[in-house]
Amino acid sequence: MTSTLPDKTGIMICGHGSRDQRAVDEFAQLSHRLRERFPGTPVDYGYLEFATPVIRDGLDALRGRGVERVLAVPGMLFAAGHAKNDIPSVLNTYAAQNGLEIAYGRELAVDLKMLQAAGDRVAEALAAAGGDVPREETLLVVVGRGASDPDANSNVAKMARMLWEGMGFGWCEVAYSGVTFPLVEPALEHAVKLGYRRIVVFPYFLFTGILVERIYGYTDQVAACHPGIEFIKAGYLNDHPKVIDTFVDRVHEIVDGANLMNCQMCKYRAQVLGFEAEVGLPQESHHHHVEGIGSGDGGGHHHHHEHDHDHGHDHGHSHGHGHHHPYPHADHPLGPRSMKKTG
Repeated sequence: MTSTLPDKTGIMICGHGSRDQRAVDEFAQLSHRLRERFPGTPVDYGYLEFATPVIRDGLDALRGRGVERVLAVPGMLFAAGHAKNDIPSVLNTYAAQNGLEIAYGRELAVDLKMLQAAGDRVAEALAAAGGDVPREETLLVVVGRGASDPDANSNVAKMARMLWEGMGFGWCEVAYSGVTFPLVEPALEHAVKLGYRRIVVFPYFLFTGILVERIYGYTDQVAACHPGIEFIKAGYLNDHPKVIDTFVDRVHEIVDGANLMNCQMCKYRAQVLGFEAEVGLPQESHHHHVEGIGSGDGGGHHHHHEHDHDHGHDHGHSHGHGHHHPYPHADHPLGPRSMKKTG
C-alpha cells in the first residue's frame, strides 16, 4: 500500500551508521523500500557516524528538492541515547541554522508488526532446520543490541517474552551484544545447562554487522563444545515487509500527531502472535461482583467478601465466570499443569 503526503514534505531516515559496508548497504536498501511506499515524496537518509551520507547531507538533499517540512524517523529498534539525544540534537541544530521545519518521530519500538517480523524470522529458521523437536523442548535465545539505557534493554526482554509466549517455546533467555549483561557467550553457556534439545539464537537486530557476526560466532563456539544440543541461527530482521510497515506507521504518526499508548499491543484489538483467537472479544471485568465492596456502600452493609481468585495460579480456565478466553498455552508443560495437585 502506498501513501501520499502533503507537497514540500520530505522523509528523512536517521541511522546510527556502521563500519560494516553490508550494514550500510542494507540501511540504504531500507530507504529504497520506503520510497516505494511514498511515491512522489522525497525520501532520504543519513547516519550519525561511521558512514556517509551523514544526516546533514540527507537534509541538504531534501532542501535541494524544495522540501520545507521534514518528517524525520530514527532507523532504530529502541530508544536509547542515540534516538533520545544524539539524533534530535543534530536535527535541532540543522533546523535552527537552515530555517527548515523538522518533526521527529519515534523509534520502531515494541510494536505488533515488529513482533510479527521477528516471529517470521524465528519460524523461518525452525522450518529450515526441520526435524521433529517440539517447541516446548526448544529454548529461544533473543539477543539485543545492549545499551546503557535500561528502558531500551527491558524492551528487548519484552519482545523476547512475547515471542516465547506467542510461539510456545519451552524456555527463553535474553542476551545482549554489548554494554550490559548478560553478554552472548555467558548467556549461551547458561542456556546449555537448562537441558533443552534445541537452542534457537535470534539476533533482534535490524542490520548485519560485526555484532551480528559475533553473535553467530559465539553460537558456533558454544555449539562445538556441546554436540548433543542442536543450535539454530535465526536471521536478523533486515527489510522484512512488516519492518517497512512500521516505518510507514512512524511517518504517519508524525503527520497525525498521534500519541499512542500501549493499546496497540493489546490482545483484544490486534492479532498478537499466538493470541489471534482473542481479537474482538468483548472487554469485560470479571470483578463486577465485588465492585464497590468494602468502600462503604451507603446501605450500612459491611460485606466481608473473600476474594478467592488465585491470580498467581490461573490454570488456563475461566475461574467459573465465563469471561476468560482459553489461554493458548494452557497445556504448556512448564505452565499451570506443572503444578503438583495437593490436598
